[in-house]
Amino acid sequence: MPLRCKQERRFRITLLLIGLLCSIGPAAQADDDFDPATHPEVRTMLDSLSKQGLASRELNAAMQAAQYRPQVLDAMSHAAERRLRWDEYRDIFIQPQRIQQGVAFLNENRDALARAERVYGVPPEVIVAILGVETQYGRHKGTHRVLDSLSTLAFHHPSRGAFFRGELEAFLGITLGQGVDPTTLLGSYAGAMGYPQFIPTSYRAYAVDFDGDGLKDLWNNPVDAIGSIANYFSEHGWQRHQPVLVEASGPDTLPPSIDFNRTEPPNTSLEALKRVGIEPTAGNLSSSDEVVPLALDFADGHVRYVMGLNNFYVITRYNHSHLYAMAVATLAQRIQTAMGEGA
Repeated sequence: MPLRCKQERRFRITLLLIGLLCSIGPAAQADDDFDPATHPEVRTMLDSLSKQGLASRELNAAMQAAQYRPQVLDAMSHAAERRLRWDEYRDIFIQPQRIQQGVAFLNENRDALARAERVYGVPPEVIVAILGVETQYGRHKGTHRVLDSLSTLAFHHPSRGAFFRGELEAFLGITLGQGVDPTTLLGSYAGAMGYPQFIPTSYRAYAVDFDGDGLKDLWNNPVDAIGSIANYFSEHGWQRHQPVLVEASGPDTLPPSIDFNRTEPPNTSLEALKRVGIEPTAGNLSSSDEVVPLALDFADGHVRYVMGLNNFYVITRYNHSHLYAMAVATLAQRIQTAMGEGA
């Protein structure tokens, strides 16, 4: 075949490929966006929300602006709670700077924290530790558009789409109901928002106007965040003046008969733990008391035994991870100690 014919043939093939890419590109993109005009599931969701009193025009505009973010799905599958040892997870949050910042935050908000304890029974250091772990006391509230994260998870998550559609619906209801532009709010990759990183259904159920200004503002108002965290814990069964955990001792090898690190209500008796060599080293527990048995792993292979009590379980209602609850409990204790030392 002459060279010129070969070049012309290659040119025609190139044009054909370009045409094919152009023809499939918009379709692929349409599959990834959330315009209710081209996405039947989004249309169904918005129809339901409009029947609840939200303006169809605003709902349509919000979802037309939502963008698919595949990195959100990747972040969900690589959460730190699923892949780190206790010592690795601990070292993310238990640092001198975070403890000192916690002391400063507690001092700055002492009145609101004291009132939260009076009303809800949750100690200041626990509320502050939640804020310290979640957003470093409001310094890092998230860089993802909440609308994009929730839309992506609602319509692309392989197993939890229904859950995140509920969160997206709640988010649209909260923002549009309060006259807030849903495209402007930032949060975590999972759609958690504000100082305390409430997901939208938690915001709707537990957020309180703790300073009485007529707004439940968890994005900019630390006082509302303080009251809302305390209310959340109270509603989940926090026990006033009760500890979170007690330290324990145990064998070098984990007893196979004990199910460790489960974020369930305390259901293992001290008597059962004693039979396998695990006993509390502090506290006033009786043999009939039930606890959450915890075994925390370290790089050198040793294990630290801890017994979680009811308030430990309550912390896991905020984040269903024993590592998270241990980080909150540890940071709270360090902040309390630093306050006592006059830090």
